[in-house]
Amino acid sequence: MKTLLLLLVYPLAQLVLSQPTYYLIADRVFDGERLHEKWAVVVSGKRILAVGPQASTPPPPGATRIYYPNTTLGPGLIEGHAHLFLYPYNITDWDTQVLKETDAYRTVRATVHAKNTLLAGFTTVRDLGTEGAGYADVALKRAIQENIVPGPRMLVAGRAIVSTGSYGPKGYDSDMKIMMGAEEADGHALVQVTRDQIGKGADFIKVYADYRWGLRGEDQPSFTLDELKLINEVTRSSGRVMVCHAKSKEAMRRAILAGAETIEHGDYVDDEIAALMKQYNVVYFPTLGAVESLQQYRGWKKGITPEPAVVTQKKKAFAAALKAGVSIGMGGDVGVYAHGNNVLEMELMVEYGMTPVEVWRAATRGNAKAFHLENEVGLLAAGLQADVLIVEGNPAETISDLRKVKCVMKDGELVRQEK
Repeated sequence: MKTLLLLLVYPLAQLVLSQPTYYLIADRVFDGERLHEKWAVVVSGKRILAVGPQASTPPPPGATRIYYPNTTLGPGLIEGHAHLFLYPYNITDWDTQVLKETDAYRTVRATVHAKNTLLAGFTTVRDLGTEGAGYADVALKRAIQENIVPGPRMLVAGRAIVSTGSYGPKGYDSDMKIMMGAEEADGHALVQVTRDQIGKGADFIKVYADYRWGLRGEDQPSFTLDELKLINEVTRSSGRVMVCHAKSKEAMRRAILAGAETIEHGDYVDDEIAALMKQYNVVYFPTLGAVESLQQYRGWKKGITPEPAVVTQKKKAFAAALKAGVSIGMGGDVGVYAHGNNVLEMELMVEYGMTPVEVWRAATRGNAKAFHLENEVGLLAAGLQADVLIVEGNPAETISDLRKVKCVMKDGELVRQEK
């Protein structure tokens, strides 16, 4: 009778027996949308076989049972804005990393950053550019796919695109050839550069729609609307999407109208821009962690000294996006702060006004949809990739509990399992 029940519950029960199979249970299960009690997740090979109440989801024959008391199980987390080839600027400043560290050295460091990210429960990462390390991110992605080094699955931008004269490093003798942190292009040359980046392995095209090149060093648009539309047309023709670094209001407006799917940073989002984001279904990645970290590197003592104006402005932008119902993604610009400390962004999103469940959803199902991965990851559902995170406590009440990692599974493989 038990065998018959299993065959009814799992039509592929015979296949299950031939692959590594796990029966994962926890006090609470967050499926990427909502929280459930006393559910189970069955994993066979690289995929999720079944998810549901323990009473109606029994363990398959021979399955390895995993349970930790007082825990919550959820999908592997998705980091939406990372730079695996950078590390905290209070250790080594950005100019030095870009200009003086070799690509080989930076790649070795990036393998450690990738491992730390994975062990923290982030099984997927969107990397927004190597910042001077060429297409080393394409190579790192391949090394992870081939199990040469441990790390999350990666979506990579390669070199990214900036307008001539806008990006850094800056302030050096013009007689010298200084390597830029991204690839410069303008006008019709954007067609060739966009195609070249796609051909060299970029999963999406990242464009710096503005930068700190205004008359007084303020952020100003660096591409015209027509230039951004041209980049987007070429990018879309390849089946990829354009995403834009944009802090100033006008740069965000141009990026949205040109077809950007995500806005990175968005320091000056207001009611007008938020409404435009909502209208065009643009996802907003506010990168709160980077802003607060940079201010602390410069001497701000949070909760003790006065709040810097840039932090106050970021809170206004975040509030405007929330009020308008804009889709807010989870991505902190990690690399500015330590890889493996990715939950910092989620903690700040709660501090700035979202509920823990909303933030958790943003870092799973939300990011998966934003990156067109909803049929692969971000949700605990039969047929999807077996990316699973188990933590002590209940992140639906206290988001910081996502730091209390007990078990991480990626593609059905246990990559971290606490005793």
